[in-house]
Amino acid sequence: MLPEELVNKINALARKSKEEGLTEEEKEEQKELRKEYLKMIRGQVENHLTSIKVVDEEGNDVTPDKVKDLKNKKNK
Repeated sequence: MLPEELVNKINALARKSKEEGLTEEEKEEQKELRKEYLKMIRGQVENHLTSIKVVDEEGNDVTPDKVKDLKNKKNK
């Protein structure tokens, strides 16, 4: 779950941008908040993908090597 404060601040800046515009400081803050948001989303996706195991009809593990490598890298 994403921190509610982060999402609320991003939304507030987006509303302000549409209504009256942002100062340079606010534009920079918006940029940084968006980076942080995307970093969190990417982390969640990576965590989810590394927990997946792909099995064929015969019960053989056919998980792609790239996913296995990510999982091994994460566990070190």
